[in-house]
Amino acid sequence: MPGALSHIRVLDLSRVLAGPWAGQILGDLGADVIKVERPRTGDDTRHWGPPYLKDDLGADTSEAAYYLSANRNKQSLTLDFTQPEGQRIIRELVEHCDVLLENFKVGGLAAYGLDYESLKAINPKLIYCSITGFGSDGPYANRAGYDFMIQGLGGLMSLTGRAEEEEGAGPVKVGVALTDILTGLYATVGVLAALNSREQTGVGQHVELALLDVQVACLANQAMNYLTTGVAPKRMGNAHPNIVPYQDFPTADGDIILTIGNDGQFRKFAEAAGHPEWASDPRFASNKARVAHRKELVPMIRQVTVFRTTAEWVTLLEQAGVPCGPINDLAQVFADPQVQARGLRVDMSHPLSGTVPQVASPIRLSGTPVEYRKAPPLLGEHSEAVLQNVLGLSFDKILSLRQSGVI
Repeated sequence: MPGALSHIRVLDLSRVLAGPWAGQILGDLGADVIKVERPRTGDDTRHWGPPYLKDDLGADTSEAAYYLSANRNKQSLTLDFTQPEGQRIIRELVEHCDVLLENFKVGGLAAYGLDYESLKAINPKLIYCSITGFGSDGPYANRAGYDFMIQGLGGLMSLTGRAEEEEGAGPVKVGVALTDILTGLYATVGVLAALNSREQTGVGQHVELALLDVQVACLANQAMNYLTTGVAPKRMGNAHPNIVPYQDFPTADGDIILTIGNDGQFRKFAEAAGHPEWASDPRFASNKARVAHRKELVPMIRQVTVFRTTAEWVTLLEQAGVPCGPINDLAQVFADPQVQARGLRVDMSHPLSGTVPQVASPIRLSGTPVEYRKAPPLLGEHSEAVLQNVLGLSFDKILSLRQSGVI
């Protein structure tokens, strides 16, 4: 079966993470994605190493692991669109594309005649997706936006880290560029919605995403905790503001996470822990009461959990129907039997190393499954193929473009 989006061609002018993440998702779903990169340097993340992919002899290749995380199922076309000839090629490609992704500063592409209004005139059916730090209006519109900065400005870091009274207290960013990833996901949703709308109207539209907008939207229950009370939530380490016990606890050889979401589960936990009286104690009998008496209950649980290993607790609590789990490092994650059973590591052929590992897409479609067709491309690997197959340029014309530095 062809992929769900095998009839869609995407021109990906984005770089780093949010835009490329969206492009990779669309590519996984079958779209033909053409990644446009600067000649000689390419996407910034190609140089964000170490670590780099290793060749057969164990030496570093030119491919940074960061770049490899967000660019499979794409073709790489090197193109200098600061030159008039490069701009002409972009406009010609737009005539053959359904979607354009870009994450330049507001107005950055207008100087080259590659903004939405200019390209809409060429292809009225184009879905043009712009990703910026702060959006196209407002006092911060012209600022550059970076994930770390937005995690701070958008409130996430005020909620992440140890509580103020604990040792090591202070704001902490999430260990991956989560705001970029979430923006890439929202961008994908927006593009798919616009494509669906085009099926009804026959015309494209401009899809706009801002990192700040996405970060604030994804504050979820914490945002509502503030909006309904007027009180800004504080950092609580691994504890949950609305559920107790819902955090990490020490064991004899490490830690375990308890995610007890209702009173029935707490009753089962209390029995398994050898303290059934906790479930009938008025201080702990309901979640509301446990939240109110958090400072009393949590130390009591800690005094119990340290007497068994993490594995012993997981076995015991799973048998009792109590949600729990270990805190794995990434070696343990990819060795986990469930992760392996779900095939979350994929190995693809690669010209520099034989194979390159990838993290599988989590999307499972029964009729049009995700395919892993192309490893993250080498810089400019498909320049000639794209120009020949999409635009029909001759060998001599492509050679001339290369000699003049356009590609």
